[in-house]
Parts: sequence; C-alpha cells; structure tokens
Amino acid sequence: MEFRLSHAIEVLERTPATFRALLGGLPEPWTAANEGPETFSAFNNVGHLIHGERADWIARARIILAQGPDRRFPPFDRFAHIRESQGKSLAQLLDQFARLRAENLATLRGWGLSERELALRGEHPAFGPVTLRQLLATWVAHDLGHLAQTARVMAKQYRDEVGPWRAYLPVLDR
Repeated sequence: MEFRLSHAIEVLERTPATFRALLGGLPEPWTAANEGPETFSAFNNVGHLIHGERADWIARARIILAQGPDRRFPPFDRFAHIRESQGKSLAQLLDQFARLRAENLATLRGWGLSERELALRGEHPAFGPVTLRQLLATWVAHDLGHLAQTARVMAKQYRDEVGPWRAYLPVLDR
C-alpha cells in the first residue's frame, strides 16, 4: 500500500482507543506479563508509546521540517519508559497516551504537509538519510507492531491451558 497521510492518521488516531479497549480494567496478570528479559509487557508497551509521543515521531518530524544545518535525530532510548512509568497505573498511562497522541495528531494535521515536505530528509543515527514520509509510515507500523506484540504476549498466558488447540494457535509459540 502506498503511503497516504490521511490513511496513516486513521490508524494513528485509533491506537489509544484500541489499547484502552484491550487493556482497560484488566488485572495485572494480563498486563504485567512479558516474554523474558528486555521484552515488553502490555504495561511497558503503553509506556513505550508515550515516550515515543514525546521524543520520537513529532520531535523528529520537526527536525526534518526545520531543514536546519543539523538534521540528525538524537538517539531514541527504547527503555526510557521503564523509569518514566514507575509509580503510575495502567489507567494513568492510557489516559496520558490518549492525550499526547491527540495533541501530536493535531500538530501533524496543522502542518498541512505537501508531497514536497513528505520527501524532505532527516538523518537517523543508525540508518542515515530518511524521509518524513518514511518516518510517518514507520509511526503507523510501530503502533501496529506494539498492538500485535501486546496481543501475542497476552495470548501466551494461556499457552499451557489451551490443550491440543495449541497446534492451531501459532501465536502461542512465536
């Protein structure tokens, strides 16, 4: 599928409500489980997405749009959410994520981006030159990846409980 900003926004605006529908009010055994060291639980995924709202997508888009002499993105701390989420409930994180995402989408819409602007480049610290279009497409794929990861980790909580149906549930063994 070719990138269209309007299509991207349609997914990005649904992500907070999707996480809330899936996780809101669930007991901790569902939201705290992960797949091992340095992997994310559902709680961690929401915290990680919040950190991205602050330090990644719009922040990097601003660097690209400024077209200043230094277009290099600062490195992104994939685990900053651990300290940032300490002492917060999942309900608080879901509220914070929804608020930050709404603010960021209002900013994105307000830019009225053209094809010319979507083709502007910044510099990723590991990948080198990237376009604004690629950054925004990655934002969508990143959201969907963390939704899939959350569902996978939750499904694995019943890996041993499903009995012989496990043979038909590849999500339990991936």
